[in-house]
Amino acid sequence: MTTTSRPSPASSHHLSPAFPGRAPWGTANKLRAWQQAAMDKYIQEQPRDFLAVATPGAGKTTFALTLASWLLHHHIVQQVTVVAPTEHLKKQWAEAAARVGIRLDPEYSAGPLGREYHGVAVTYAGVGVRPMLHRNRVEQRKTLVILDEIHHAGDTKSWGEACLEAFEPATRRLALTGTPFRSDTNPIPFVRYEEGADGIRRSAADYTYGYGSALADGVVRPVIFLSYSGNMRWRTKSGDEVSAKLGEPMTKDAISQAWRTALDPRGEWMPAVLRAADQRLTEVRKGIPDAGALVIASDQDSARAYAKLLREITGSSPTVVLSDDTGASKKIEEFSRNDDRWMVAVRMVSEGVDVPRLAVGVYATTISTPLFFAQAVGRFVRSRKRGETASVFLPTIPDLLSFANEMEAERDHALDKPQKEGEEDPYAESEKEMEEANKQQDENTGEQDMLPFEALESDAVFDRVLYDGAEFGMQAHPGSEEELDYLGIPGLLEPEQVQLLLQKRQARQIAHSRRKPADQADLLELPADRRPVVTHKELMELRRQLNSLVGAYVHQSGKPHGVVHNELRRVCGGPPTAEATAGQLRQRIAKVQEWATRMR
Repeated sequence: MTTTSRPSPASSHHLSPAFPGRAPWGTANKLRAWQQAAMDKYIQEQPRDFLAVATPGAGKTTFALTLASWLLHHHIVQQVTVVAPTEHLKKQWAEAAARVGIRLDPEYSAGPLGREYHGVAVTYAGVGVRPMLHRNRVEQRKTLVILDEIHHAGDTKSWGEACLEAFEPATRRLALTGTPFRSDTNPIPFVRYEEGADGIRRSAADYTYGYGSALADGVVRPVIFLSYSGNMRWRTKSGDEVSAKLGEPMTKDAISQAWRTALDPRGEWMPAVLRAADQRLTEVRKGIPDAGALVIASDQDSARAYAKLLREITGSSPTVVLSDDTGASKKIEEFSRNDDRWMVAVRMVSEGVDVPRLAVGVYATTISTPLFFAQAVGRFVRSRKRGETASVFLPTIPDLLSFANEMEAERDHALDKPQKEGEEDPYAESEKEMEEANKQQDENTGEQDMLPFEALESDAVFDRVLYDGAEFGMQAHPGSEEELDYLGIPGLLEPEQVQLLLQKRQARQIAHSRRKPADQADLLELPADRRPVVTHKELMELRRQLNSLVGAYVHQSGKPHGVVHNELRRVCGGPPTAEATAGQLRQRIAKVQEWATRMR
């Protein structure tokens, strides 16, 4: 049996000691452990297709360019094509490649490539327009195609088909993503799918480096999420005035409307949260002097309004990035290099934009897809030295809190969706939301004939801190000593120190609350873990469970339904079942179960 000799591992190939720029601490000319492990696996197996899933901030670009350099050096490929989601990112790739001696043309459009270049950097949209141009290039010379954030190749059917057509003849293909999961069932080109025990086909990565592993290695920052609730009042399209509090169980429509009301710059919620975030930034800058902050806005009008609020709060004008054009790229690059405090951007800055000094974020968009949330939070986790923490401010919305608590969960792209009756797909609304988010503002949606939705008023209440899957803190008014206690957590802490400090701050807040007279408690003074944020569906399930148990107890005791419900209210307190909170319903469920047990 003959064996084919293979080039030796990556360590045999010299790289510039200046690259990668953010290697492990004190080892600038070495790869991080995960990058070296992924390199070793690739070199051992020599696959044509390789999918690397690595959490945002882990160094996917460094890994890919090191591998590209190795493949060029050993004459396995003769040229490189990088496909990126945006214009800004293809230029960023070209700049990073130049630092390792790989010259990519980010302005390539057609015709022969200049002799000084090793390849091109293009966008998925560009490939979609001229797939045959790129196919001809990869057919002429042995090519490595790097598909950055490969899940974007499934954004539209035409993009996926164009990528297949353009790069099917490529010698090698390296797919990269930090968030491989999608909400739809469009297959992602050049990705292998494997069927699980449940019969669902899911994307299979060749190497995975998740957020939990990266956090343990000190490669990314731990994220502290600060959640704010508050009272909202708005007028619906049918003309009704509605009031609700963020975090209380509501229908999906009501959550959406309360959320929009909170983000309205004319209310009190956004100014209060921006002031809190700016105070947090001041504290973080004591340990990270150049730390920056980013507001992720839903649209251009909101972005401009938030920028005006920040000018009033800070006394200086933030950088405003309104669209993904050449001017926007320059603004992002300038912000990355200077030490200005704030940048405000519409959603397109959420993925792949490399501004390592971003340490504080405000999630001021109504997009609630797990993909977008992961991309957005990924802007703040890039670590430069040990002990840096990231802080992200959120409205108290059930989906967002759920995503925050599942930061370390690893998901794959499912090609099939479960069709069990009554089972909800957790990403069913994702594509609809992303489509809404990307609509032109002047697009005719058919809603012009209805009354406009109108946010009437809002206020803000500090609600809780979420960290490492746990929740801390009692509610507090903006500007209060209790809120400042959490905003003042040092910006340089090891992960276990963050947990310990949050526990101490909560204990101090509880002790302070107990010393206050009961009539001064104008907020719900319970620790966050005793104030679960539940969805409307979960609340309906609790009511169904209570009514079912009461029905069983009625048969057991012979008492009428109304009598049992009234007795539960008398013993446990609270309003009728239809108005009871999740905590009150759980208490009544436990009580009726206790009664039923006694009668056996």
